[in-house]
Amino acid sequence: MADCVQVLTTVDSEEAAERLARGMVDGRLAACVQVVGPICSVYRWQGVVQAEQEWQCLAKTTAERLDELVEHLGRHHPYDLPEIIATPIVGGSQDYLRWVSEQV
Repeated sequence: MADCVQVLTTVDSEEAAERLARGMVDGRLAACVQVVGPICSVYRWQGVVQAEQEWQCLAKTTAERLDELVEHLGRHHPYDLPEIIATPIVGGSQDYLRWVSEQV
C-alpha cells in the first residue's frame, strides 16, 4: 500500500470547489475530495489584512500522485497564488487507505 497524503486548498465559491474536486477525482489524482464551507479565511495579501468567505477542498491521494495533483491544481485553480498544502497521513483505517491507493 502506498503512503497516503491529504492535500488542502481553498477557493472563493462552492462551484469552484466542486469543479476542482471533480477534476481531481475524474483524473484519478485523488480518491476523494471533501468540500467544506463556507469558512472565513483571514490573511494578509499585498500588504492588506483581508477576511473572505472560502470553501476548503480536502483531497486524499498517494505520495506518488502528489506532484501531479499539485500541478493540476496550479493549472486549474482560480487564484493567482493558491494555498496548496500536503500533509502526510500517518495513521488511520488501513482498509480506507488501501482504497485510496486503489483509486488513484
